[in-house]
Amino acid sequence: MATQTLTKMNPLQALGAHGQSIWLDYIRRNLISSGELKRLIEEDGLRGVTSNPAIFEKAITGSTDYSDTLDELRQQEAMSPMAMFEQLAIRDIQDAADVLRAVYDKTNRRDGYVSLEVSPFLAADTGATMKEARRLWQAVSRPNLMIKVPGTPEGLPAIEQLISEGINVNVTLLFSQKVYEQVAEAYIAALEARAEAGEDISHIASVASFFVSRIDSAAEKQLEARLKSSDSPGEKRLLESVRGKVAIANAKLAYQKYKEIFENGRWQALAKRGAQPQRLLWASTGPKNPSYSDVLYVEELIGADTVNTVPPATMDAFRDHGRPRASLQESVEAARQTLQALDDVGISLQAITDDLLRQGVKLFAEAFHKLLNAIDARCRCAGDIKVSRQSYHLPPNLETKVTETLEDWRVNGKVRRLWARDASLWTGSDESRWLGWIGITEDLSSNGSDLRDLADEVKKAGFSHALLLGMGGSSLCPEVLKMTFGKVEGFPELLVLDSTDPAQVKAFEEKVDLENTLFIVSSKSGTTLEPNIFKQYFFERVKEVVGAEKAGERFFAVTDPGSKLEKVARNDGFRHVFHGVPGIGGRYSALSNFGMVPAAAMGLDTDRFLDRADEMAVACSSCLPAEDNPGVVLGAILGVLGNAGRDKVTIITSPGIGELGAWLEQLLAESTGKEGRGLIPVDREPVGSPGVYGEDRIFVYVRLESAPDVTQDEVVDVLEKAGRPVVRISVPDVYDLGQEFFRWEIATAVAGSILGINPFNQPDVEASKVATRELTVAYEKSGSLPSEDSIYEEDGIKLYADEKNAAALAAASGTDRSLLGYLRAHLGRLRKSDYFALLAYIEMNEAHEGYLQAIRQAVRDTKRVATCLGFGPRFLHSTGQAYKGGPNSGVFLQITADDASDLTVPGQKYTFGVVKAAQARGDLQVLAERGRRALRVHLGADVDADLVKLWAAVQEALAWRK
Repeated sequence: MATQTLTKMNPLQALGAHGQSIWLDYIRRNLISSGELKRLIEEDGLRGVTSNPAIFEKAITGSTDYSDTLDELRQQEAMSPMAMFEQLAIRDIQDAADVLRAVYDKTNRRDGYVSLEVSPFLAADTGATMKEARRLWQAVSRPNLMIKVPGTPEGLPAIEQLISEGINVNVTLLFSQKVYEQVAEAYIAALEARAEAGEDISHIASVASFFVSRIDSAAEKQLEARLKSSDSPGEKRLLESVRGKVAIANAKLAYQKYKEIFENGRWQALAKRGAQPQRLLWASTGPKNPSYSDVLYVEELIGADTVNTVPPATMDAFRDHGRPRASLQESVEAARQTLQALDDVGISLQAITDDLLRQGVKLFAEAFHKLLNAIDARCRCAGDIKVSRQSYHLPPNLETKVTETLEDWRVNGKVRRLWARDASLWTGSDESRWLGWIGITEDLSSNGSDLRDLADEVKKAGFSHALLLGMGGSSLCPEVLKMTFGKVEGFPELLVLDSTDPAQVKAFEEKVDLENTLFIVSSKSGTTLEPNIFKQYFFERVKEVVGAEKAGERFFAVTDPGSKLEKVARNDGFRHVFHGVPGIGGRYSALSNFGMVPAAAMGLDTDRFLDRADEMAVACSSCLPAEDNPGVVLGAILGVLGNAGRDKVTIITSPGIGELGAWLEQLLAESTGKEGRGLIPVDREPVGSPGVYGEDRIFVYVRLESAPDVTQDEVVDVLEKAGRPVVRISVPDVYDLGQEFFRWEIATAVAGSILGINPFNQPDVEASKVATRELTVAYEKSGSLPSEDSIYEEDGIKLYADEKNAAALAAASGTDRSLLGYLRAHLGRLRKSDYFALLAYIEMNEAHEGYLQAIRQAVRDTKRVATCLGFGPRFLHSTGQAYKGGPNSGVFLQITADDASDLTVPGQKYTFGVVKAAQARGDLQVLAERGRRALRVHLGADVDADLVKLWAAVQEALAWRK
């Protein structure tokens, strides 16, 4: 700003004679360090400084003032962009407050303030606004600080509470006279509460920042449109009469309300106790219309007990040619006539101010987002990232809702809050503990040598197989990799065991050479039943073959630090123990050691895999707007459609990546299915025509570009043309699966927020574990499981149900108490928007799956309901959570069988068959406790033969109903 020699009173200083304080709407480090701020105080009578996200964004990104400090902060890897910004901003605010302290003292705390805004991302969150305001107040630690809080509906209670706590507040983004009155009421009520409590109120200051020029800009657009469309000379004269006058008229009438409020007896009682009035502050006073005088909004708004905060250009202009006068009291009646004329021509000032508030929050949020991106070094390459394409086709009403939701995520900074591990994005409980996965790709990529060394070691050892022993999050990702990549030349073939069925355990034992197999025992907690008994079994078998001294050389453990499994592994001389990250839950662990150790052991290029995954991590970060963020967009679609009743997420995957669906099942079901709501994933259901699907579906087609399925392409095209909601994800290459792991993890976290649940816990999985544990403990004590009575038996097939379900089925079957009758009754319980789930505690093999797939397709085609198929006990750690804790819309048919042969668990009385039986019974017990519609069919030892009988009975039951 140019210095001038004053030959007459500086117009800026002259404002003080009219009772108005001039503040500067600008801050930058050089303004303070150069002495310019001090000069403005001394020569121009400057009495305060305001800032906002847009001002800081221009200061930090548009200058070199902060470069050295930023470079130093970026060296601190654990520091978030938000924390970096606060360090920069707080230092500027503190330094400016110190320069203005003399003004603060000289004016007896009336002026000399510096304003710092709470994050605009919190504008719709009262609690978070208060929390951040308190934190910033403490961090700056200056009495002449004002915390800026927007005058949103959510901001008003925060404003009142903060003022009652003795925090100075600058209420920003005020456009409406009505809202201004609410703000003044909040201020007075806060002071009254504080005074009643015997607290000092003389040191509290507040301003109500009333925005001006934006109102004229918004009104001008509507006036111009009306002038072009009007044929009435009279209406045109009326429209012309209000052009350029609306904002000033609105401000003048707000000032009249100020006088009414702060001259009445209620306020005078507070004034006697030393209270300062909450002055009106005119903001946005730089004209947007070049045809207006550049000092219009200063000259026309001068009055006692007001503040005008001006940008540097307006300050220079008023110093040069401003003409101070007591203008606020002029033409008050004309101001009323202007607003009446606006109303007479059918233009709503209320609608304009409501929209300006929304736009103001949005603009500040965008500026803040841009600022944080500029600070975040990771965002520098975000625009160049290429990730697997994603598109969607939704019914218009749902697409509108998704767009609105993405706007909410953008304006309220929710993507950045997710990356900042802000638990308030979900339920505010322990979510922040479980977000270690968001940085795992970068962490593992920077330590890629560990995985490369592991791969080299395994290759040199010459193992023929690597058998992973795990369950749920520990096994599903390795299973995807095994089924997708197959055997890699020169490396062991990866196999995955996640079933307690004795026939399945034995089948895996027979597939491998015990002497030449690497066993990977994988369990996050180290206390999960299944991997522990797998380890007990195979460790003993290997000892029999190679001896106790050498057995440990063939075992790896992947587990969290300090777990029970780690202790066992150390004691048994395991070859390696690889640690998981405690802050990553099992189903979010695909890109951690739980997925990448097996990947390295089977010979995958983990550097390439993680690099591709990291590209998706950057694309899903806060660097890009929500609408361009693939994970956030997918999560918004899933969450919005889930809330709208389309909660059956039907997954269609190309055959080459078909096993991805099982991993997605766990991620979606275990994360969202709780508290009576959630998403029900539908995997491996045969694709059909639009007519076999209800209105509760959303279809997600994950297409492998290098090996697509023509039939799937055609079916999805037909579904889309029929108006069904379809999401398409194009995966160029199998190594891009890492991208899908991360995309879907982000999407699930976002969907959980929209659904209003904690996507990182699994309360009903734990309930099943407890029920199973009670039964196995009972077996250890007595040598048998508690007895149970069937409700019906026919030709070697028995039916079981709890008392409530048994009564309902008996009533529905009437006199037909047969297998067919009970199945008719049970399937007859399926209603619109229900789903049917087969829970099969039998060996998972091609023949068994074929029978069960036939059953589910017949039910789907006849009942027009979604169908699910899971093999136990693996689904207990996956979809079992949603079945018990999600929406009560499932009809469950559990299938168990006698074991043709059994296997003992070393060191235990129980066998694998007993464990499987206990898991099935515990599963059914918890389903019953949750009020689910469930029936258990128990087959004999000849499972294939009895599945044929069951399939025939289901067909007949469906035909009868049809």
